[in-house]
Amino acid sequence: MSSSKLLVKQQPETHKASSNFEFWKEVSQVAGVTLLSITMLTSSVLAGGLTGLAVSFRNLPDVRQLRNFFPEETTYIYDIKGKLLTGIHGEANRKIVPLDQISPSLKLAILASEDSNFYHHYGVNPAAVGRAAIVNLTAGGVREGGSTITMQLVKNIFLSKKRAFTRKIVEAVLAIRLEQILTKDQILEMYLNQVYWGHNNYGVQTAARTYFDKSAANLTLGESAMMAGLIQAPEEFSPFVNMKLAKQKQKEVLGRMLEMKWISLQEYYDALQQEIKLGKIRSFQGSALPYVTNTVAQEIIKKFGRDALLKGGMRVQTTIDAKFQLMAEATIKQWHKTLEGRGLNKNQMALVSIDPRTHFIKALVGGIDSKTSEFNRATQAQRQPGSSFKPFVYYTAFATGKFTPNTTIVDAPVSYRDGDGWYYPRNYDGGFMGAMPIRTALALSRNVPAIKIGKAVGMNKVIDTCRILGIKSPMVAVSSLPLGAIGATPLEMASAYATFANYGWQSPPTAIARISDSRGNVLLDNTPRPQLVLDPWASAALLDVMQTVVTEGTGRGAAIGRPVAGKTGTTSSEKDIWFIGSVPQLTTAIWVGRDDNKQLASGATGGGMVTPVWKDFMQKALKDVPVMKFIPPAKFPRPKPV
Repeated sequence: MSSSKLLVKQQPETHKASSNFEFWKEVSQVAGVTLLSITMLTSSVLAGGLTGLAVSFRNLPDVRQLRNFFPEETTYIYDIKGKLLTGIHGEANRKIVPLDQISPSLKLAILASEDSNFYHHYGVNPAAVGRAAIVNLTAGGVREGGSTITMQLVKNIFLSKKRAFTRKIVEAVLAIRLEQILTKDQILEMYLNQVYWGHNNYGVQTAARTYFDKSAANLTLGESAMMAGLIQAPEEFSPFVNMKLAKQKQKEVLGRMLEMKWISLQEYYDALQQEIKLGKIRSFQGSALPYVTNTVAQEIIKKFGRDALLKGGMRVQTTIDAKFQLMAEATIKQWHKTLEGRGLNKNQMALVSIDPRTHFIKALVGGIDSKTSEFNRATQAQRQPGSSFKPFVYYTAFATGKFTPNTTIVDAPVSYRDGDGWYYPRNYDGGFMGAMPIRTALALSRNVPAIKIGKAVGMNKVIDTCRILGIKSPMVAVSSLPLGAIGATPLEMASAYATFANYGWQSPPTAIARISDSRGNVLLDNTPRPQLVLDPWASAALLDVMQTVVTEGTGRGAAIGRPVAGKTGTTSSEKDIWFIGSVPQLTTAIWVGRDDNKQLASGATGGGMVTPVWKDFMQKALKDVPVMKFIPPAKFPRPKPV
């Protein structure tokens, strides 16, 4: 039994390996004085020769930059509670971990396999170089490297993979330089996080997760030896590809550890007999919530660039609870089938739910099934909002100070000259209802009054309101603008209504709460910093009127037993139907239409088809949320007429 074994008798395996690793380091530095002295003498001679050669290598990379070197690392996206949703990376799937969070068994196995004299030499192992030189001279070419871990590290970071004698000299020079500025533990940590382990896994942590579904800290001796055996040819020796070969390499590594007396004979046999339970290949796996993570990825690219997303090792906390999002997705999928049964064939749907107080996105569903279509209709589909556009018109009127919810407007035939022709607006039912207050006109979604109000305040002012609210699509100040003949995404519409629900206070809508790097430095903090962008009284007046839409108007199907301010939307050709509604704590927009932009069905309306979907979702979403009332407009000072 080895002396290191005696030191750690009766300890758990990870503790034994840790003791073995530390004990071996001490032995190599104290008891191995003779070997170390010989190695140092030989290294010094070789180093002197290489130092002379180095004069001619003036253009070699400056290894000092490795003090601040951070390799490509996977970006991880989490839900609001810390649940991992996905990892996004380029070629390198990597998660950096410190050396003390790596299994001592793995560290010993790597050293036994790759560089057993690592803690003895100064970057170059003369004995290994000499052995490799003999092999290469006999073979007539480069067959064996004799590289130390330090040499492998500088090769992986700075040099090409092409084998050549000159490259070996460069490796040696750089390795000696590196050993002068970094400690052995720093070099080993960097190596273990840099090296390629197969299946797009770089670094021990992602490799351990992939091969054995555990962290690098918890690897057993058997697992560690199998991983160490992968380094020379990861895909060839991968247990996913050939378990027999993987076990063969594992045995070789364990044999080397036994030969070095770093493990006992009993540990050797126990490790060989250990059952290997494989994980699964994780690189380029899909997301648990694709609509959410794709939206987050686009937001990151817009702010930081694509390279930062793929290589920057970001830790992204989203604003979305995974359970809440899954509930939203299930609701949409269920109602898709229900609406098909009601004649809305080939319908697609989108849902966006936002907290008006923060403008944090709480749910985002871009279609009925992300597996069959990655197109995100919540953020990418520019659809006509129809009558759900009318609140923008009425808010603009209220903000002038010249109109109130009780201002009378006449619903009667009218005509306008637009360009070279005449425009004769009609209501959805084809008739006219005469004089009525604005409250009734919006509640019943009358078209003619909305157009008259738009004309009275100026269509350009309506467009200005839309821009403030984040509607970005092209708009023309024509007479039909109040009927919503523009393009807008469900996210834009939900965000606009959320600003009304927060009495004109607005933050940029976002699915990201916070981003930090892998070392914990905060890169982005989206703590809400709302700005007042609308008139509070006009916003409160609009909310008051939109509550009438739900209690007495076209949105009665959205009544949920608490105050709701909302508006239905139906385009004249029945291609797009909407309901967007708010309670003080949550605004939700739901859109239904077809991807081919054809008619859904004759008579399809937001009030008849979408309000039940909204009601179902909101009843689930607000299950444990207390009832709140909107602040009445009387609580805010009215704007002065302009």
